[in-house]
Amino acid sequence: MNKSIVVAIVMFSIVFSSCNSDKSKTNITIGNHKKTQAQTDTLTTHLKPFKTGLPTIGLLIYNGVLTTEVTASADVFAKPTEDGKQLFNVITIAETENPIVSEEGLKIIPDYTFGNCPKLEVLFVPSAYDMYAQVHNKNIVDFIKEKNKETKYTVSNCAGAQLIGASGIADGKKIVTWIGGGEQLQKDYPNLLVQNDSLVTYVEDGKFSSSNGNLTSYISALNLVEKMTSKAHRDFVESYLYLDRLQNWKQ
Repeated sequence: MNKSIVVAIVMFSIVFSSCNSDKSKTNITIGNHKKTQAQTDTLTTHLKPFKTGLPTIGLLIYNGVLTTEVTASADVFAKPTEDGKQLFNVITIAETENPIVSEEGLKIIPDYTFGNCPKLEVLFVPSAYDMYAQVHNKNIVDFIKEKNKETKYTVSNCAGAQLIGASGIADGKKIVTWIGGGEQLQKDYPNLLVQNDSLVTYVEDGKFSSSNGNLTSYISALNLVEKMTSKAHRDFVESYLYLDRLQNWKQ
């Protein structure tokens, strides 16, 4: 084969592959930063847009938070309708912009801080195994107090009840905490109506609801999502989560 033809074929192949390579990438903007990413990177697909017309669900986070108590609420409220419609804005909120490290080591970058958090319809208050730092953090306690003025619902899971007690927002209301924690909670916050955690998994009293936490955080979220939408939507979310498989599972 003529040498010039071979060179031409090679050059054509290089140009063709360059064109194809360029087509496999797309330019996106995240904040003030432009970047090129391969179409196989599905980041932009999973970024949920913040829609001002939708109720906003706020998930309080801090170092040492129990992962399940954050993800359970997100898992339930981030699910769309059966026809794919977004129903809620689901956001995480921390004291600062610094990444939060959960008890299990999961690193979470907060969406908002206490200073720029948008108006919330719901605030979820999770727990840590050791709540001393959180209960004695005036910024966290004050944030809960202020947000409770605008929320339609405020929810605590597990030892998050201690932050509710420290804030004083649910004095005179029924509340439940982690299994074994009720007696101390009642001593620390005598104005709360602490329920028997060995018998009560979940309780509602007005705008406040609470649970034993961990996986029972799904109960808080599911009960509330039904109240805010419908029984049909709750059933759809439960089917999405395969809860029937968990409930019917036998070793």
